Formats: sequence, C-alpha cells, structure tokens
Amino acid sequence: MKEIARIVEVFEQIDFSKRKAALATVVWVEGSSYRRPGARMLITDDGRWEGAISGGCLEGDALRKARQVMLDGDPIVVTYDTMDDGANSFGVGLGCNGIIDILIEPIDPTDSHNPVELLREFTQKRDVRVLATVLKSDATTGLMPSNRFVLTDQSASLIPDWLQADMQNVFVTGKPLTQTYAVESGSAELFIERIDPGIELVIFGAGYDVVPVAKLARDLGWQVTVTDDCVAHLAPKRFPVATCVLFADRQAVLDKITITDRTAAVLMSHNFNYDRAVLESLLATDVPYIGMLGPRKRFDKMQDEFAKDGLHFSETTLERVHAPIGLDLGAETPDEIALSILAEIKAFFTKRSGAFLREKSGPIHERLSGNQKGQNQRIPFDGSATEAI
Repeated sequence: MKEIARIVEVFEQIDFSKRKAALATVVWVEGSSYRRPGARMLITDDGRWEGAISGGCLEGDALRKARQVMLDGDPIVVTYDTMDDGANSFGVGLGCNGIIDILIEPIDPTDSHNPVELLREFTQKRDVRVLATVLKSDATTGLMPSNRFVLTDQSASLIPDWLQADMQNVFVTGKPLTQTYAVESGSAELFIERIDPGIELVIFGAGYDVVPVAKLARDLGWQVTVTDDCVAHLAPKRFPVATCVLFADRQAVLDKITITDRTAAVLMSHNFNYDRAVLESLLATDVPYIGMLGPRKRFDKMQDEFAKDGLHFSETTLERVHAPIGLDLGAETPDEIALSILAEIKAFFTKRSGAFLREKSGPIHERLSGNQKGQNQRIPFDGSATEAI
C-alpha cells in the first residue's frame, strides 16, 4: 500500500507538458526473485523512478526499455532470466535464480483509465480489489495489451464470464495468477492480482511507548488510529504521523471505530480497568487480532473477572487475544518492543510463524501454482531481454 501511494504521489507531481512516464509491473516469476508479482515502478523519461521491481539489478535496464516504450507508445513485456549468476554483461552475479516478466506500459495522463489512475482510486477508497491486466492477445479477441478488468466486493458486473472464476479465486486467496485464456476465436494472456489497503492498527492508550509503535506502523504504510479516554495524552504533537487521534470514553470507543478483517487492536494503556473494559467490547466484535501489552497473568486476571461478572467467551473468541503481545526478540526498549509487536501482527496477517528463515525448508516465498503460462524463452539477463508483445 505504501509503495502504491508513493507512486500515485510522484505521478501527481510530474509536469506532463515536459515529461513522459511509464509504469513497470512484475507480472510473472518463475523460481526466485527479490520482488513478487504486483511490484511496481513508475519511470519518467528523465531517468527518475519511484518503486522497485528487483533488488536493484533490473531497474537500469528496465529504465532503458521504458524510454523506448514512452517513445513508441506501445506496452511491452520484458523477460529477464537471472538463473545463471555469471552470464551477464554487467559483470555482476545477480544471484536471484529466477525468471521475471515485467510489463512496461506508457502512461497517458489524459486517459482516466490509465493504470496509475486506477491505483489512485484504490488509495482513495482503500478497498480490496482484483486487477486483471491483458499482457498480450490475438486481434480477434477484441482485447488490447494493458486493457484491465477490476473486481471489488461491490462490483463484478463488467467481468467477462471466462474470467469471473479466476478473478474471484484471486480475490479470496490473494495469490496472483498469469494465465492464457481462449477468447472468441483467439487467445489472450492476462495477469491477475489482488491489491490490499494494508493493515489498520488501532492502539488503545496513548502513553510514551505508543509513540514508536505508531511511527513504525506508519513507516510500513499501515493506517494508525491512537485512542484514549484521557485527552491530555492525545496531544497532536506526540502523534504527528497517526492517521487518526481519537478521544473517546472507554465504554463508547468502538462506536467511533470501524472494524474490518484487516484491523489489529492493540491495548497499551497500562491501565488495567481501561484495558479490561475495551477488551470486553472488542471480544464482542469480529476483530481478527487483539494484542495486549503486559504479562500473561494480567490477561488471566481479566478472564477471572469476566467469569465473576457472568461474562463467558468461547475458546475460539479468546484465542484472538495475544497476551503477552509480540514476538520473542529479547526486546527491552520502547523501540525494540514496537518492532516485536508489529512483527507479530505482520506474521499473523500473512499467516507466517515469525521463525528464522534459515530454519525454513524450501523457498522463502511460496511458489505460485496453477499458472498456465507458455514456455519461457530462457535468455540470460545480459542487457538484451525478450519482448513478448
């Protein structure tokens, strides 16, 4: 989300009376790569770019290809083969051990359907959506490279029948797909991806140790709401990066907060009664993640008090509470504790363990399965890459 927002911000600053621009997007990966499908980079004809499509090894060549795209006005797909560490003319072993397809398309600022405008709409609405982008197609299909279909939870009416099932599947699983379809009397290859607005962090309590949590979360591109029932703790100068600073009574705070399946609620007030009241309210919602600062016995005491008050929560409901919050990093300082907290939240929403990668068997990233992409022409990345459109 942060990278997309930054691309939109830079796009809005371009003087198109003097400059041209193109957008590069990773649309296929076989093997390993630093960036995954959906990574983007905005490029201007004066050699500047925002975003990244690799760890730095492909950007220079992509920039050269993008200049040609800006001149010609036609999109291309460039294939980079980094399987052979030593077979490139730059004299550097790239070491990515993968094949990466990059869609590079010119940006027409007068076209309300250009890809950056679609990203702008996404940053404004902050909804989950699926984009299906035509990479190449036969003339008989009526489709053109860079044509796009957009699926949201509010709209699916304009998606053709032959594409509906795969777009719906990507919407549910989040796994990108590059596939060739039979369309009319021809065929078309499309890249389908889900883009998400990111995690929405709600912090209950506004003490000094909340400051680094809010700052780091915003650095990650998350939405951050800080709320407390003590207005003195909510001075704007303490939380200049927060998306929202909210003064609300502990009994009514959830009336002012929207809970989604991307919301992480973190209790950091150091006030037992405040945290207990907020926790009681949170357990009655569908918030997927609840984290509580402090020792485990603090949460145990709250459960005892709930029972005495006749409040009974199922085991499944209580499993949403992470107490104590955070990964075991040996954190001591507020900044280290902030890292521990946000690392656990990220691991939770990506369904990862948070363990050492060296102890992980197999590849770092899950291999994409089910993609029916034609045989790649494996040409080592030596500065001259294949163009598929």
